Amino acid sequence: MAEIIKHGAIHADDWEVLRLAEDDEAGKVEVAHGRWIVPLAVWQAQRDKLAARAEAGVLGVWLAGGDDPAQLADDLVRLQLIAVDFPKFADGRGYSIATLLRARLGYGGELRAIGNVLRDQFFFYIRCGFDVIQPQPGKYSAEQLQSALASLKDFSEPYQGAVDRAEPLFRRVSREVRA
Repeated sequence: MAEIIKHGAIHADDWEVLRLAEDDEAGKVEVAHGRWIVPLAVWQAQRDKLAARAEAGVLGVWLAGGDDPAQLADDLVRLQLIAVDFPKFADGRGYSIATLLRARLGYGGELRAIGNVLRDQFFFYIRCGFDVIQPQPGKYSAEQLQSALASLKDFSEPYQGAVDRAEPLFRRVSREVRA
């Protein structure tokens, strides 16, 4: 069973991420029983068939960097989990997607970073609104995950405003005015 960082702690996780093969058709892929996170294309093609599972909390949807999160606007109340895929180190579009889901679309469910999530970016995932970080299975040892968890506290006061703390530091701290 994979391990995730969720709300500042390490947890075992039983969710599976469905990845389509090149020749798979989104409307014809069978989603097995259990907890699955399906690509946006599968959700769109099979929404009527999968809606009850989403509402029951056993089906989530993942977005790729090129997907528009607004495509899920009408489904946000039924989706208890949305994941955003980070396919490689240099692709930061997932940060924008998370921020849009939280700040503009008001998504309040679980927001999960999946794919090539790297330890040195864990803090920034949280700043953008992710509450779950799901490293690829086998990427980090238990000790490395514990160290990564501890590193989330390296920055005591972020300067910039973000999803996790809207006000920048200069607005949160009052200073004496000198004449």
